[in-house]
Amino acid sequence: MTTAASAGAAAAAAAAIAQAIKASGTLVRVEPEELRRILDRQEAPLVVVASKSGFFGEKHQYLTGYRGLAFYARSPRPIELPGTAEVVVARSIWMPS
Repeated sequence: MTTAASAGAAAAAAAAIAQAIKASGTLVRVEPEELRRILDRQEAPLVVVASKSGFFGEKHQYLTGYRGLAFYARSPRPIELPGTAEVVVARSIWMPS
């Protein structure tokens, strides 16, 4: 699979997660340690990651789907992801307030 095709597949998968959030309206915010446990339960998890450095330090955001729910975590430090994870790097992740 070419890099462009792989990027297209990852973007489609990220869009599917976003659509699932819209359809179900369910977004679960968890602590970074719980997100890591959720990722460890999956063979090849898809993780959307956005990182930003600013005046107050770094902010890392993570989004993944599991069993029909979308899980979101925010951390001041990077979360160690499983080696089997497919990572989509996003410019930002917007969460409804």
